[in-house]
Amino acid sequence: MNQPNRNRKTSATSKSKPGGKNPTSKSRPPMEKRAQKPKSAAGPAKPARPAKTPKANPDEIRLNKYIANSGICSRRDADIYIQSGSVRVNGEAVTEMGYKVQPGDVVVFDGSTIVPEKKEYFLLNKPKNFTTAGEDEPGMRNVAELIRGASKAKLQPVGRMDKNTTGLLLFTNDTDMIRKFSLPGQRSGKIYQVTLDKNLKFEDLEKIAGGVTLDGHKLYVDEISYVEDQPKTEIGLKLRTANVKVVRSIFESFGYNVLKVDRVAFAGLTKKNLPRGNWRPLTDQEVINLKNL
Repeated sequence: MNQPNRNRKTSATSKSKPGGKNPTSKSRPPMEKRAQKPKSAAGPAKPARPAKTPKANPDEIRLNKYIANSGICSRRDADIYIQSGSVRVNGEAVTEMGYKVQPGDVVVFDGSTIVPEKKEYFLLNKPKNFTTAGEDEPGMRNVAELIRGASKAKLQPVGRMDKNTTGLLLFTNDTDMIRKFSLPGQRSGKIYQVTLDKNLKFEDLEKIAGGVTLDGHKLYVDEISYVEDQPKTEIGLKLRTANVKVVRSIFESFGYNVLKVDRVAFAGLTKKNLPRGNWRPLTDQEVINLKNL
């Protein structure tokens, strides 16, 4: 009867001894030490982070990204141009990799000032009663309303269109392309479908095909024909000039009133799958084609 009591006492005593050989009590200090090590190691690393990546100016941007955002080339190619000395910032050549452009800096690439805005291109099928000069004409609506949701970039129409002219109108923030298609002597053709108030005489069609003199200047017509399966008031006309007003002037000089002008093709771009009043972005290949014209 006394033996069980002794066992209970011995068991209780061994648990309560502070210096007892209890593996559980002996393993606690090392566990606590191990838990503290990562904390002490992580502690000094935190303040070191901001020192490595200081946020001096949230608006600064790496020079190679600045160039890439302008739509000239990729970042990798931009690094090559930077190393070759083709890039100047505020008048000085910069060859340093990782150089950061600050707000207000002027970056010149191969002699031309660039801006960090990706070039964008959109094609609109313009309806009637919208003009490219709406602000100057009371009561007229501007084509900018139709393209407003396409991009946050400042898009401009390539060329002009009055309220009665419909069809394809290119928009972009690429000033070089706008300038290119505004110059005389272009190689790119524009095709118009023209509706007249009366049938176009065949002899007049032939005269127009040979070229027309307007305001003392000879205008050459690439192609002119009757529209197939349509009345002879419907005429197809291909010109290289970017001036839409010339289309009306050609027929008016022969005594015809022009009821409607619709641009159905512009430098290889067509109205296919583009309803009136709608717009779409150009594909990469279409942009390349335009630049190569």
